[in-house]
Amino acid sequence: MGQEILTSRFEPEDYAAFTERLRAETELLAQWLADATLEYDGITGGFELEAWLVGPDMGPAPRVEALLARLKDPRVVPELATFNAEINGGAAPLTTDALSRLAVELDATLERCNAIAGGLDARVALFGILPTVAPAHLSVEHMTPRARYRALNDRILALRQERPLVLDIQGRDHLHLEWQDVMLESAATSFQIHLKVPPDLGARAYNASKILSAPLVALGANSPFLFGRDLWDETRIPLFEQAVSVGGPLLEERVGFGFRYAQRSILETFQANLDRYPVLMPALLDEPTERLPHLRLHNGTIWRWNRPLIGFDDRGRPHLRIEHRVLPSGPTVSDCIANAALYFGAIWDLIRDPEPPELRLPFRQARAGFYTCAREGLEGRIQWLDGQLHPARAILTQDLLPRARAGLADLGMDHAEIDHWLGILDARLELGRTGARWQRAWVDWHGSDMVALTAAYLERQREGRPVHEWSLH
Repeated sequence: MGQEILTSRFEPEDYAAFTERLRAETELLAQWLADATLEYDGITGGFELEAWLVGPDMGPAPRVEALLARLKDPRVVPELATFNAEINGGAAPLTTDALSRLAVELDATLERCNAIAGGLDARVALFGILPTVAPAHLSVEHMTPRARYRALNDRILALRQERPLVLDIQGRDHLHLEWQDVMLESAATSFQIHLKVPPDLGARAYNASKILSAPLVALGANSPFLFGRDLWDETRIPLFEQAVSVGGPLLEERVGFGFRYAQRSILETFQANLDRYPVLMPALLDEPTERLPHLRLHNGTIWRWNRPLIGFDDRGRPHLRIEHRVLPSGPTVSDCIANAALYFGAIWDLIRDPEPPELRLPFRQARAGFYTCAREGLEGRIQWLDGQLHPARAILTQDLLPRARAGLADLGMDHAEIDHWLGILDARLELGRTGARWQRAWVDWHGSDMVALTAAYLERQREGRPVHEWSLH
């Protein structure tokens, strides 16, 4: 979806031509995978961090165009709404002190963004869902002026035959409303982790990412409130799924956990893209077939919670990445990088396990566990690899943290590096304090004032200490 297009208006012949190019590029990718053409020179990690611009009133500040114009940093790009931006981190081989280098880079970029935002009477905020966002903020008036967003909106509504979108989330409170555009999506901001993997292990990495999704969404939950309602620990999950629903068969929904593991090859997901998902943006791109431009554009309009990507390095060589999309933005850079440390280490341990974990955890249980943990957080009880039910907190403490330590060590991470970043998670789990739990505890202590909550959260976020160290007063 980061690829810009020139128009949001298309004719039937555009869809036919795009589909033919998409088919040819899918066949080319199949040949590359069969011939072992994809480049791989070691495990590499990176991220995308979505952020809010917040004004003095603690509400969304629609000033991203001015921010980007002054910043002039190609790594910071627009998102759907004019009060959101996305920060793209550099890729790093996962050895020695890679996690600390990713954190230093992100801190520096956020500092530059905040310096410029201050001149616009705004600041950058890392929330899964900004507590003060209101329905009035999510209007097409605040849609970023890019053709791809207009095309997304028009096509989703066309597939729905102009029927309104329905948001219906039952949590501690109940939220039900109807909506006439896709701007609800802009209320959800994420921390998306990227992992370049060996192509021959692509299916196993994809499956392991799905298995990790339940405990990781519990560990990183930071989105309990939407429009003043207390909903799920990670309300961002049902919000995003419903905000761009095409309203047809579940197999065609654009956001979701999926319907099975990859059986033999990561190609299966790209073939499903071609066979199952209607084209949203049939822009005919002036790039060589060998760059897979239409395959990548189409893949970018299918927001699996774990999404395979084909990227290209500076020399034009293609590679395979897994994008792990289940985590929210925030609460701090330290929390985000610590979450990434667990993902990187645990997935490397899981894909090297002689007994593939997908043979021990049925897919339907992995999927059910994901939604249980998004709703209930660390206390959610889910089936795990031993076939038994456990609280997510116990799975993380007793299984996944030791796996992450072993995986990071095997990748060549420094012991001090491992101890620092996983130590943040040890402490978070010991206290049971995620971003979502801190926000709820603050409201229990001070009352349901979303403006005051946001101000208190941002004060602590500015200090930079991880959320388990935050006070309530």
